[in-house]
Amino acid sequence: MKILLTSTSFQDTPGKHHDLLASQKYDLDVMRGPLRESELMPIIDKYDGIICSDDEYTRAVIEKGANSRLKIISKYGVGLDQIDLDAAKEFGITIKNCPGVNQVSVAEHVLSLMLSFYRNVHLSYNITKKGGWKRYVGHEIRGKKIGILGFGSVGKEAAMITNALGMEVKAFDKFLDKDFANKNGIGISISVEDLVTDIDVLSLHLPLNRETEGIINLKLLRSCNTKGLLVINTARADLIKFETIKTGLSEGILMGYCTDVMEIEPMDPNHPLKELENVLITPHIGSRTFQSVEKQGIMAVENLLNNIN
Repeated sequence: MKILLTSTSFQDTPGKHHDLLASQKYDLDVMRGPLRESELMPIIDKYDGIICSDDEYTRAVIEKGANSRLKIISKYGVGLDQIDLDAAKEFGITIKNCPGVNQVSVAEHVLSLMLSFYRNVHLSYNITKKGGWKRYVGHEIRGKKIGILGFGSVGKEAAMITNALGMEVKAFDKFLDKDFANKNGIGISISVEDLVTDIDVLSLHLPLNRETEGIINLKLLRSCNTKGLLVINTARADLIKFETIKTGLSEGILMGYCTDVMEIEPMDPNHPLKELENVLITPHIGSRTFQSVEKQGIMAVENLLNNIN
């Protein structure tokens, strides 16, 4: 069996996931993803299975792989928006991901971004690193109101953490677990509009699809009379478009934007988002903890093993 590994988190982090993969004695190729369609097309016919990151598995890539020897694409991580699932079904390629293993690390990263932004940690660090001593005045999070958009495993974990720290939490999801919310003192919103109204922080935890692309937009924010909202995005970049962020910041609709995800990764070094004030960007590290990487890595390998024959 010939396998391609492209997940950089898997590659860069030591742990038992490496031992499990090595013990299979596969013919293993390693590339640093995410790979584009143009990079995958010349090589996809070489492989029986893939452990991938956010590689671009278009219909053309999947069809070519299926017409050769490809059987399984095992996604290291949760999001499947870069994989043409309809094509995979049509051509008989099994797709597996790793749900329910990274919620603690991603939710803790939400908290890290929020605290860093409100207490100006990122700005203060850069100043003192250069020998300066400018003392910003920050904000406490206790008593602030946070809306959780998307109430899956990560959204639930983020709700629990922020609730424990004294924030007033409400959530919206089309399939919201009302029993969990009621049991844990999480408010239930009946719509996105209801969620966005009268909150200080909005944390995004939705998959990216036709329904959710651009779901946070200026029309929504203006109709809800939003002022001074901090948006935290550890899910997918296109849930809120660049123009919404730019205009929202300039008009005071948004007080800030914290993100761990970009439309194209690695980020263009000249991306206009990094030049905007009140924007904090991290390089997609929300699930990059030793604990989370090992758990996801093991699940990704097991998914491969269980579906490659």
